[in-house]
Amino acid sequence: MSSSDVPGGTDADTATTGAPAPDVPPAKRPAIWKQLIAAAITIAVLVIVFFGIFPKFANYSEAWDAIQEMSVASLVLFGVFTILNIVVYVFPYQAALPGIGYPRAFIVRQTSFMISNAVPAGGAFGLGVQYAMLNSYGIGPAVASSAIGVTSVWNMLVTLALPALGLLALLITGEATGTMALGAIGALVALGVVVGALALVLRSERWALRIGGWGDTLLAKVRKGQAPDTVTQGVVRFRDQTVDVVEERWLLLTVTNFGQQLAQFSVLAVAIYGLGGASTGINLLEVFAAFALARLAGFIPITPGGLGTVDAALVGLLSAFGMSKDEALAANLLWRAATFIPQVVLGIITFIIWRVQRSRQLAHAAAPAAA
Repeated sequence: MSSSDVPGGTDADTATTGAPAPDVPPAKRPAIWKQLIAAAITIAVLVIVFFGIFPKFANYSEAWDAIQEMSVASLVLFGVFTILNIVVYVFPYQAALPGIGYPRAFIVRQTSFMISNAVPAGGAFGLGVQYAMLNSYGIGPAVASSAIGVTSVWNMLVTLALPALGLLALLITGEATGTMALGAIGALVALGVVVGALALVLRSERWALRIGGWGDTLLAKVRKGQAPDTVTQGVVRFRDQTVDVVEERWLLLTVTNFGQQLAQFSVLAVAIYGLGGASTGINLLEVFAAFALARLAGFIPITPGGLGTVDAALVGLLSAFGMSKDEALAANLLWRAATFIPQVVLGIITFIIWRVQRSRQLAHAAAPAAA
């Protein structure tokens, strides 16, 4: 996909805001009963982790005391990296959608984060909102599908790559155990399989059909009565939607997605630095390994944004690497607050901004007809 796919050339902020593109997937909310079940599960997990596990594992008051003892300079640095994380979060979206300007990409990205990570069962609704927002900016469903698909896949690949890199770093420095070595090898093998399969799918439609067929065969063994070619159709559709943008921008996609993940890690690293740095009993490579491994818990689809699951894994890993349990809890609370709360608040604001923009756009389009 080239920049010409976005109306208005290389800057979507100067694109025409005429009639919306056709066939935009509707932004439907999940069924109420699904939202209620998801909300109940989310609340249960949060209560279990934050009020059941953590109090037995560490002391909240001592964690709060550690946070209060942070220097002004550390808090300022923490704030700077929190802002940097928010800024960098938009870059992968721009890499996947050439031509969209930063302001509009920021609005879409932050709104999507808010809905998908703060609303129980909000993933499908967030996806529909993304389509609607991009459509209002003159970007049709085909280009939007390509951008959303590529962004999701590259984020997954980088999330899988980070644990392997973290464990390899510990191996090189001699700080890894035999179990970690096996974990690093396993992570590299899994990453190699995923990347290899993706490369083959993008290489040719023949390979896409073959890999999709393998997926259907495996799925048929697990699910009786599964509709034939379900996986094959999805794989071929994904290839058709993404092959052009991946061929042209795979390097930029990789760099920006690594940048996004490393920005989140930097927030955690700065928090630990502010809590005492090396005196906390953990070094930077161990912090990176703990962060990378904990992020894998986000793949468990229990709560929005991995709330609770990622937190439990991160605190456990930080303490396993030698950090005191109270400081590990403090570091997690700081990291979660900085990488979650600001973007949820911003997402609410950007959604309101978009709704105002959309209302004005529709009013402007209706004015000639009323004349």
